[in-house]
Amino acid sequence: MAEGRMAGRRIIVTGTASGIGLATAKLLAREGAVLALIDRDAGALARIAEELGAHHAQVDLPDEAAIDRAVQAASAAMGGIDGLVNVAGIGGMGRLADLSLADWNRTIGVNLTAPMLLMRAVLPHMLAAGQGAIVNVASGQGLTPSAPGMASYCASKGGLVTLSKALALELAPAIRVNCVCPGVVDTPLLPDSMRAAAREAGSPYALKRVGEAEEVAAAILFLTSAESAFITGIAMAVDGGRTYH
Repeated sequence: MAEGRMAGRRIIVTGTASGIGLATAKLLAREGAVLALIDRDAGALARIAEELGAHHAQVDLPDEAAIDRAVQAASAAMGGIDGLVNVAGIGGMGRLADLSLADWNRTIGVNLTAPMLLMRAVLPHMLAAGQGAIVNVASGQGLTPSAPGMASYCASKGGLVTLSKALALELAPAIRVNCVCPGVVDTPLLPDSMRAAAREAGSPYALKRVGEAEEVAAAILFLTSAESAFITGIAMAVDGGRTYH
């Protein structure tokens, strides 16, 4: 039998093809969780699911019908659902004067509507289990915007923070809902200029570096595990002490 802080816990994780989602899936698996993985990248998803021995479903968020089917299949494969980690997200750049409705809707759809649909879909399964833990990955930009040209992204992530707090109240005491709000995280797509800027003397990052995906995953693990059993409705900034928080 698997041992660890998540032994036997049945968790859905989205956005697992790379970055924070991949790091989270690997950490939860090491801690004994039974996993169902969701991503739109079918090839990468299949490889990761095979590596971790996890159920998986390819979904192009925020497809409502596909989400409902994926959650039903995950519950059947795992024998129920105890947790949900919404990591999948996209960026959204463009100043208001140039922002198209299509781009706005796409950002809001993936970053805010999809987590709502996933939370709604897992709700009956968690209630049947008598408990559940949901962690939504928002962003420091959802707490306080720091640059122009990010209105749609900031709105989507700020909306996710507030939605999480509202549902923490609505779904208590059986289900806990929390947010993790990362700062800049080191991924292959991160420009070298941003890595360098984080180390500068005037950087708002008190720790003078960007974060690692595994460090965000550790916060997600804590909020998903029984160690945080008395915590709900928080937005945890995992951002190296970025001063505007």
